Parts: sequence; structure tokens; C-alpha cells
Amino acid sequence: MLLSLFTELRAAKVPVSLREYLILLQALDLDLAEKRVEDFYYLARACLVKDERNLDKFDRVFGHVFKGIETLAAALDKAEIPEEWLRKLAEKYLTEEEKREIQAMGWDKLLETLKERLNEQKGRHQGGSKWIGTAGTSPYGAYGYNPEGIRIGQDKNRNFRAVKVWDRRDFKDYDDTVELGVRNMRVALRRLRRFARTGAPDELDLDGTIHETASKGYLDVKLRPERRNAVKVLLFLDVGGSMDWHIEKAEELFSAARLEFKHFEHFYFHNCPYERLWKDNRRRHSETISTLDVLRTYPSDYRAVFVGDASMSPYEIVMPGGSVEHWNEESGQAWLERILGHFPKSVWLTPLPKDHWGYTQSVALVRRLIGDRMFPLTLEGLDGAMRQLVR
Repeated sequence: MLLSLFTELRAAKVPVSLREYLILLQALDLDLAEKRVEDFYYLARACLVKDERNLDKFDRVFGHVFKGIETLAAALDKAEIPEEWLRKLAEKYLTEEEKREIQAMGWDKLLETLKERLNEQKGRHQGGSKWIGTAGTSPYGAYGYNPEGIRIGQDKNRNFRAVKVWDRRDFKDYDDTVELGVRNMRVALRRLRRFARTGAPDELDLDGTIHETASKGYLDVKLRPERRNAVKVLLFLDVGGSMDWHIEKAEELFSAARLEFKHFEHFYFHNCPYERLWKDNRRRHSETISTLDVLRTYPSDYRAVFVGDASMSPYEIVMPGGSVEHWNEESGQAWLERILGHFPKSVWLTPLPKDHWGYTQSVALVRRLIGDRMFPLTLEGLDGAMRQLVR
């Protein structure tokens, strides 16, 4: 059954390696899943899932694999794993790098480890306190009792004390196709983080201390600056008009970005950036900031992120005087090109679904100006935007 969990996770596009699977087996051998009631699920998830976006896939596979199963013995009893079968499994699921790692480990050792794990539990298990089975006090299984158990393969609740039911899928909002919330926005934004050691040397450099002490023969304590996120971000937010329908998404992205980046500034515009921006919408007419001053203040190593639906009259982009709020001496296109020229690492995020982009001429214009660096405000889109910004 554990092999089924591994193979079905791979089939569901969860990047699980054979090394991680063996780590899980070793952890089970050390009884790490026995100490607390939720450890079996969380141990498997910790060993096999490296990216939070795959948590929902893991829950779905986990629920499918253990659905209706009362004991692992039905699948594992008298299990024999021919070496040829294991090699075929490797050919099907492993990358070339993983195959080389397994070959370096040695197939004999791998086979021996797998056979030991699979043969540890034989026959139907019932009434015990350790294995996944039925009618016992184990925290995992069905039709038994544990004060805070995990229900696996049981049709209905019997004692009303289970703390986990896998089909509940607590992480379903991490799916790549859904719209964003602050939590998973922060997950996607972390791809943009780049750490550097800056500031005063006030953190112990353990490796350096060991090296210097060993080479000099006496204790020589070395310090180093703390690692900080060195990425600088400017967020340009479209407000008003049709963006009123997308306020919640824009606010969530704004909150997530402020939490993730130390070097962060934001500015507002309406429909298209022109010669003036602002930081407080209540004073958008009385307290504005020259766009040229922004370009002079912030160097080109800042990443510029525009957030807007790009839905406007094409004249607002291509014509002087096209703005609906004031007379602009230069076109929005001229100012957008000026900003993009100063910040070469720029993207445009839109709350509009990607299949709607072709219906609006202004969206096509902005997309052409931004150089096809327009992305939808979904987790997948934000992830693609962050990949673009780190190139």
C-alpha cells in the first residue's frame, strides 16, 4: 500500500523521489508515526511533499489510496519484489539523476530495505495499538477506538473523536488553477526572494569558526552579517473604475508583498500610468508624486509589478489627452515605455482570466507594450510572473 501511495503520487504529478520514499520507510521503522495521533499523515506529507502547492494533490491521493482499506496486509502479505520489477519502476518514475543516486546506493541494499519494510506486517491486523488495522486502539485505521484517532477507510464516524478525515482536503485552495488568497500569494512570492548577507557582522559563522579554530589551534570566533532578502520590489496598482470589482484581490496581493519583501514600495495609478502617481487614494488629486521623480529615486535593480485589468479605451494608452481624469501631455504608452525602460524586470498581473484577454483591445495593447510579460492573478500566473522576474 505504501508503494501504491508512492506510485500514485508520481502519477498525480507530485515530484516524489525514491530517496524520499525510503526516508519515509526508515521513519516508520523508527516508530516516528506512533508518538502522536496525527503523525502518520503528517510524517508522510513531510517526507514526500516539498512544495505547498502539492498539498491538495497529496490529500486526494492519500484519501484514494486508503479508501476502504482496513489493513495493509492485503497488499503486503508475502510481498516479494523482484529486482527487475524495481528497475522497471525506476525507469518509469525516476529522473536520470535519481537513477544514478540509486545505482550509487546499490540495488542490493535498496531491495533488502524494501523487503524488510514490506515484510514487517503480515496477515490481517486487528485489535492492536501500532499498525494500520481495524478494531484496535491504533491512532490509524477503522472501526476501533483511539481518543484522537485518524479515520482511514471507515464509512461513518463511530466514536465522534477523529481529528482528521482526509476527504476534507484542508489544502484545496493551494491548487494551481484557483484564484489567490494572502496565504498562497505569499507562497508564490517567495520564489522571488534572494538572500544576501548585509549589515553588521553580528551572527555566529559556525563553519568559519570551526575552520579557523582547527587551522590556528586556538578558538577563533568568526561573525558574519545576517542573511536578508535583498530583492527590491515596486508595486504599481490600478485603482478605480473597473478595478473596483477586483479590490479584494489587489488588497491581498498588496498585503502579501508587504509581508514578504523588506525593500518594498507601492504607487497607485488609474487605468494607465501617466506623469503623476500617488500613494494615498484619499489625496490622489492633492498629493501626487512625479513619475520622473520615482524613476530618479528608485534604481533599475528594483522589480516592477503592475496590477491592473488593463480594461480602458485604447485612446487612454496611445493618445495625448486620452486620460479620463486629466489632460496628459504625453500618451500613456510613452510613460509606460519610459517606466519599463528604467525597470527592465517588470511584469503585469491582471485579475482577468486569460481566455478573456482577446476580447479587449486595450489588454492586447498593454500586453504588447509589456512584451508578453502579462500574467493572470492565479497561483499559476503569479508563479510564472515570479519566474520571469528572477531571470
